[in-house]
Amino acid sequence: MIDGNVKGLLYVSKMIIPGMKERNSGHIINISSVAARQTYANGVVYCATKKAVDVISEGMRIELTEFGIKITNIQPGAVETDFSMVRFKGDSEKAATVYAGYEPLKAEDIADSIAYCINAPKHVCISDMTIYPTAQAEPRTIYRK
Repeated sequence: MIDGNVKGLLYVSKMIIPGMKERNSGHIINISSVAARQTYANGVVYCATKKAVDVISEGMRIELTEFGIKITNIQPGAVETDFSMVRFKGDSEKAATVYAGYEPLKAEDIADSIAYCINAPKHVCISDMTIYPTAQAEPRTIYRK
């Protein structure tokens, strides 16, 4: 998780930022998580990496705004992905319980939010966006039927 969520973000950013600086324009969208807001049991490293994404996004914004580069940090809540399959080491029954009893966010919901941020007028930068499914009140509370 540290390699993908933190180092990967830094390595890719290091490659693309110089060109954006030269053009005095660009838009970086980082995907964090509501897990950055509230740590939960058995998710310490994941939560820490997502908190790092928040801090990196803030630092980028501070350092790159003068170059006309927009930085947006998206913090999704519960999104139905194969993350639960990885987390539960391929146990599909256990993974399915994560999304049981409510309608989680879908990848398309996050894509729509990214499109909204990218298509905002030039003078508008959505710096941070938190997105929950309707059934989720905060990172650890999901109301199930």
